[in-house]
This record gives sequence, structure tokens and C-alpha cells, in this order.
Amino acid sequence: MSEKYNVNDLIYLMERLRDPESGCPWDLKQDYKSITPSTLEEAYEVVDAIEHADYAHLKEELGDFLFQVVFYTQLAKEEQRFDFHEVVDALTAKLVRRHPHVFPDGSLKSKRDSQPNALEEKAIKQSWEQIKEEERHSKGKKGLLDDVPLALPALSRAAKLQKRAAKIGFDWPYSKPVIEKIHEELSELEEAMEARDEEAMAEEMGDLLFTCVNLSRHLKLDPEAVLRRANLKFESRFRSMEAEMQESTAIQNSPNADLTYSAEALEALWQQAKRKEKVDKG
Repeated sequence: MSEKYNVNDLIYLMERLRDPESGCPWDLKQDYKSITPSTLEEAYEVVDAIEHADYAHLKEELGDFLFQVVFYTQLAKEEQRFDFHEVVDALTAKLVRRHPHVFPDGSLKSKRDSQPNALEEKAIKQSWEQIKEEERHSKGKKGLLDDVPLALPALSRAAKLQKRAAKIGFDWPYSKPVIEKIHEELSELEEAMEARDEEAMAEEMGDLLFTCVNLSRHLKLDPEAVLRRANLKFESRFRSMEAEMQESTAIQNSPNADLTYSAEALEALWQQAKRKEKVDKG
């Protein structure tokens, strides 16, 4: 049985790819910014594999994502900033520091005797937030919103901004007032539409989406995950519609068939797809 590669082999491979004399021309041209789009793409592919429960594929996607980390650290090593091992060291130290309830004396090998009870879990959460707050201050991040990344997907960033603001009580106490706010924002959007004010429509549409994220947060739902699920549901139903349309027009034998459907016919096909979905789910 052949010996399996390890992390050090991967780091060596990355060094070879970036070797000025014998490396890969494409890899040699890259910098931090140029590989950022690939990093985002690989992160989404990891999430996609998880949401499809495709765990065999997940192994490959995690590898691709890890390669992004190794690529960044190789660039940093070449500039004498830090290397992969320093990243691992800093990460491990941070996680040990943030988990005093797991590593009681602040060392990686230390252990506690039992699992925390419910009361301790509440204290653990408070301690976690306090430690993170101290870390933000040590980095010069004094405002609550200072380190919320601009590059986050808009829905996720909205939820994170709202969660941070809620720490000082800037939040609704429960979900019903949020629903009332949604109605208010929808009414304001309708007014902008009636006035045909494009700038106002864009602003009110943003306010409506932002408030919907707030409702999702109050319901303890991840807005990104909820919308991804809705996207998948729409795709499934639409593909079912397409299949029915192709069958009914015999498109396989008539490539020039007119696929124009009335709004009523399309709605009927949509409802049929919904019924089929319920049957398939049992």
C-alpha cells in the first residue's frame, strides 16, 4: 500500500508550483487578489456539497478549499510575512484561548472532567463573546461593526450587522414587530412604485429585504440557507414544468415548436409541479 500524502507534501507541492525556474506559469502569475474569486467559488462548492449531502464529493471540495489556504500562505512566505505553520499556530492558540471551558489551564493538553450544564453553557457563550470583543479591541476595532467583512454575501452581512447591533439592545424584542415593519416597508415600496421613482424603489426594496433578514434572524433561521433552499425548490419545480412542456409539445421531434404559453397555462403547470413535489415527498 502506497504511503499517503500529508500537509507537508501539499506545502512542498505549492512551493514547486511557485518555483520561479521550474514552476507552473499560471501559478506564478497569481497574487492575493487574483485568486480571491476562486476562494469564494471553492467555499460555495463546499457548502453546495453539504447541502446536497454529497459527502464523497465533499472530500474533494474541502481539498480544493484547503489548497486556497496553502496558496495564500505560500505568497505570504515568499514576502516573508508568515507561512502555513504560523497560520496553524495562531489559529490553535486563538481557539484554545476562546475555549477556557474545554482547556481549563490554557494549554492544548488540559481537560475538564465533565460536560458543562445549561447554566454553564450560558456563561460559556458570554465568555466567548467577551473574548472576541477583547480580540477586536486589540486589533484596533473599537466599533461593533468595524470588522464585519464587506465581501460577505449581502444577506449574511445584513444578519451579522443586525446581530452586532442587537448586542447593545438595538433590536426588536420579538418577531411580531418585525412583521409589522415588513408591512410598513412594503407599503413604502408600493408608494415608490406608484410614483415611478426608481431611486426610491431601490432604497425601499433594500429596506424590505433588510427587514426580512431581521425576521429570519428572529426566527433563528440563516437567511442565506433559507434563500438557497427556496432557489433549489424553484429550480426543481421549474424543471418539472419544462419536462411537462416538452412532453406536451413533443419538442423532441419538433425542434421549431412554439413554446409560448399563456400566463394561465404556465400557472397551471406550476401548480401541477407543486402537487407532484408533494406526492414525491410522500
